[in-house]
Amino acid sequence: MGILSYLLGFVIFFNIALGISIIFLERKDASSTWAWLMVLLFIPIAGFFLYLIFGKPISKRRIFTWDTKSRLGVKAAVQSQLRALEEQRFDFKDKQIAEHEDLVYLHLRNDDAIFTQDNKVKIFTDGKEKFDALAKDLEKATDHIHLLYYIIRSDELGQRIADILVKKANEGVDVRVLYDDMGSRSLKRSYIKRLRAAGVQVEAFFPPKIPKINFKINYRNHRKLAIIDGKVGYIGGFNIGDEYLGKDKKFGYWRDTHLRIYGDSVNNMQTRFILDWNQASRNHILYEERYYAAEPAGDVGIQVVSSGPDSDWEQIKNGYIKMIMSAKDYIYIQTPYFIPDESLRDALRIATLSGVKVKIMIPNKPDHPFVYWATLSYIGDLLNAGAEIYIYQDGFLHAKTIVVDGEIASVGTANIDVRSFRLNFEVNAFLYDKEVAAKLEDAYNADILLSTQMTKKLYQKRSLGIRFKESVSRLISPVL
Repeated sequence: MGILSYLLGFVIFFNIALGISIIFLERKDASSTWAWLMVLLFIPIAGFFLYLIFGKPISKRRIFTWDTKSRLGVKAAVQSQLRALEEQRFDFKDKQIAEHEDLVYLHLRNDDAIFTQDNKVKIFTDGKEKFDALAKDLEKATDHIHLLYYIIRSDELGQRIADILVKKANEGVDVRVLYDDMGSRSLKRSYIKRLRAAGVQVEAFFPPKIPKINFKINYRNHRKLAIIDGKVGYIGGFNIGDEYLGKDKKFGYWRDTHLRIYGDSVNNMQTRFILDWNQASRNHILYEERYYAAEPAGDVGIQVVSSGPDSDWEQIKNGYIKMIMSAKDYIYIQTPYFIPDESLRDALRIATLSGVKVKIMIPNKPDHPFVYWATLSYIGDLLNAGAEIYIYQDGFLHAKTIVVDGEIASVGTANIDVRSFRLNFEVNAFLYDKEVAAKLEDAYNADILLSTQMTKKLYQKRSLGIRFKESVSRLISPVL
């Protein structure tokens, strides 16, 4: 009895100490603080270990490094664009895009996101088309291939990509593959060994220092980037796996959005890859001109914006809010998860109540049940404000897109959820071009024909069981 009392007192002491740490030292936002305090209260022993794994904040020290010359070069370019905007002498090729110079300025200040205006963009909404195009570009590589994916699987698509990478490495092309250790946890060791045997450099992002125990498991590199010869880049929502080709019976057809880009923004995608690679690998990439071989190819304006838990700024979320608050006519949003924090929720509510037409599309099936139920709870808030909510029925919707007023758009890896804004490492392309926005808008309208509209009447018919799941999921949504 004495030992049990001692253990109980020990657990209570640590719970109190941890609670004080969360409240007074870590200074989390109020919703996350309450969520973790509830976990500690209701599951005191397991909750302590859950916090160590999932709740411990990442160090704000610089985890992405590059050589000084390159870093100073980026800073100089950013400062030059900032000064030009401040002095109202920035040369916008499309004068209508100049109306969004405040968004350009925000990303320059917030993320050193250089604005380029000479890009050509192709949009993919189908996995087969995207990976057929990627495979062709990989086959054409003569100098280097850089791939970063949250999920890489050892299945048929994964083997198809591996076959090309092995072939190119044998031809003397420098091939580097970076994957997230958590997202690609099912990736077979034999797959990695095969690549390395051919000379492909392969690294994992935030692998465990102790086998099977990873205290950084909650901080995931959710980015998807492919850069070939420094000339063509891919960015968007598709990972490498058969389900992204619609071959998983559970999800059916996989609806996503991905971009293939030519132009100077590929240089900015390359910088993002190099920073992530240098974090994960001891074999750092130093600046070489061959990595920055992008050539002007069009007239689309793009900023490549990154965010992650190592920053005090939620760069992509801030960009979303700025886009929403600039809307005059309409906002179209597609996201697999809709768990907005209070600031984003308020922005959407204000836009809707101001007469802006807000349309939000989510999937009809969950790949993460708690996240899905939390999503259902939050769409009710926007329904009451007057937003139109659509439930995609033709498979699984994984696209992360926003289109505003047919002029600006965002496509990338960041969902509308707290995890993407605060815990994951993400990257989005912010696009300033009417033609690109129109194509994304056309795809959205085509998806509406494959969706059902959630009305207030239908929403109110939810069962008590669903409402209970929504309430619980909403309470813990800041830590999902």
